[in-house]
Amino acid sequence: MRDFTGDPNFVDMNHPDENMNGTLRKGSDPLGRTVRSKLQAQRQKLNHQINKEMLMRDGAVNLYRAATNRKLKEQVALELSFVNSNLQLLKEELSSLNSEVEAYQTESYLKSVPMIPLGLKETKELDVRIPFSDYILDHYSEDGSTYQKEITAFINLRQAVRTPVRNLQGIELLIEYYNQLYFIENRFFPPDKSYKTGIYFQWYDALTGVPSLQKSIAFEKGSILFNIGAVYSQMGAKQDRSTEEGITAAVKFFQKSAGIFHYLSENFSHAPSNDMSAGVLTMLRVLMQGQAQECLYESVVLGGVDNDVEVCYTVSQEAMMVSDVYSKVHKAMMQRSVKDYIPHSWISLILVKSQHFHAESQYYAALGLLGNGSRGEDDEAALARVLPTVYPDADQLDMDLLPRNTDARKNLGKAHLNQSVTIHEEAMRIHSLSKNARKIDTLQEILRLSHDRTLKRYTELEDEEDFFEMTNVPLIPTSAKTTAETDIPDFTKVKVKDLFHGLGPLAIFNARNNWSAPRSLTMERGADGFGFTVRGDSPVIIASVDKESSADTSGLKEGDFIVGVNGQSVKWCRHEEVVNLILATEDELTLSAVTPLGRDFLHPQDHRKGASSPTQVHHSQPSSTTTSDSSLERPKKDGKKSGSLGRKKVKKAKGPEDHPKGNLFENKDGLY
Repeated sequence: MRDFTGDPNFVDMNHPDENMNGTLRKGSDPLGRTVRSKLQAQRQKLNHQINKEMLMRDGAVNLYRAATNRKLKEQVALELSFVNSNLQLLKEELSSLNSEVEAYQTESYLKSVPMIPLGLKETKELDVRIPFSDYILDHYSEDGSTYQKEITAFINLRQAVRTPVRNLQGIELLIEYYNQLYFIENRFFPPDKSYKTGIYFQWYDALTGVPSLQKSIAFEKGSILFNIGAVYSQMGAKQDRSTEEGITAAVKFFQKSAGIFHYLSENFSHAPSNDMSAGVLTMLRVLMQGQAQECLYESVVLGGVDNDVEVCYTVSQEAMMVSDVYSKVHKAMMQRSVKDYIPHSWISLILVKSQHFHAESQYYAALGLLGNGSRGEDDEAALARVLPTVYPDADQLDMDLLPRNTDARKNLGKAHLNQSVTIHEEAMRIHSLSKNARKIDTLQEILRLSHDRTLKRYTELEDEEDFFEMTNVPLIPTSAKTTAETDIPDFTKVKVKDLFHGLGPLAIFNARNNWSAPRSLTMERGADGFGFTVRGDSPVIIASVDKESSADTSGLKEGDFIVGVNGQSVKWCRHEEVVNLILATEDELTLSAVTPLGRDFLHPQDHRKGASSPTQVHHSQPSSTTTSDSSLERPKKDGKKSGSLGRKKVKKAKGPEDHPKGNLFENKDGLY
């Protein structure tokens, strides 16, 4: 894992002791003095206040419905009006926090149009000590107190992800927890919900602060994914886009953020909170793609634009692409389920951006036609080559032909400039109407400079009456050298170890399967051994038990899993290791065994193929599709080897598809 301990925003929230995975549990300090930390702390405080007011409102509503006295109803109605008023004020304050964009920008943001970051979902602390301990005892028949270290490690990990650092360290921490939830879900949350764990996951809506409480661990996983996308959006917004490296990083992070929201919308449905509804997730995806496309445009104009015909028209089409993408974002924001939910300043900012880049497209189209004055012969040839591709629908406009002389091109250039000035003024008007948008000084300055530059270029042209020969401006097609896409992060790059590895192989010992309580079985070695055969590993399974043998009289059954040999746990032991432990037993063998319930692990092919019992093959002529074990011999006390402890059995068997590497059903048999 990368080392970010030198980051000034980084604070170790736990003791520097290594956890179960060998990494350090780290998160940002919620009391840190960075601007982003202050905003998140304010958001957390508002979330709790909104939750309190909502509880009071629910209580007042219930009291109003139950009251029969008119005077009491009037008092409750008055109190309810105060609560609703306070709740509205708190939501407006939270909306104002969510409208904050400059705090997430880099120090050089004055050179770039600000981006929209997304705040994190907040959650409460969760203590799972009692539920996990009880489930380990009830389901796995083990003492939960022996797993307190593992339970504490999980609690610390969840506590750390509440305040992730806004860099790759924080992303890795969130993904590590998300990957760990795969093991937690399979260990402690049965799919049929037959066991009530009593665990509730509470998360606050990222934009409204409304709390949601769910028993499903899918809500926890979805909320973590949402925060991964939010952190990526903040990382993209804070990049220094005055450099090529900063722009490249911003594109990468915005595309990953878009990928997360796309993945979330495709894999999680019926979310209890609005921030993870289908409409909002779609809007967030196209928003992040739009901001990535804007960064790609900035890389094209970084360092200035040459006075070249093809370059100017390339930039014009790139700007039109950004404008078109933001128009789609604005359309997604205006959906009924989204419009009244997101901050109004977001809608205004996106509309302003769409207008701004449309105006920029018109400006660079004019620049391609006009240049710095007159165009030379090479430019004339370039114009003749470029114009038919830029204005493919020109014949449908009010002009009969494409401008093929200096005056016609001058008029068309002036028309583009006039259109650019008009659109710039509309963008500035929209910006001035939004209270929160007016607070963004950076955006206001960029709009003003772009407008003044275009207006100055327009007024420098002579013979303004020639402009009236051109009534319509051709539409500029959208085109981009690179199009922003969704980039779903590779979660497998962050390796995690199952914290509850000691419970046994996950394919067998999980919340989906059931088995009997462990039985301690003691048997004596007879002349032919103990009277049973085993196969597979991790865990080893009883393949057969001889009738009236010592194993049979002890209660050992075909299909049992061996989980212990002479007091030693063998859930994770390989076949050879268990065999050696059994062979090392002189006279009395004690096995700990469990019986699977509701599923036949020994003959899984019976219900898949309708097959009978496994085929018996003589050891001297093994089947080509099977593998026989080596002879199992045990040295006598006098140093001479005895004969085989019993017959050899080789059985055809394949493991279930969900078992890793088929280890459970390797063709390893032996009679003991």
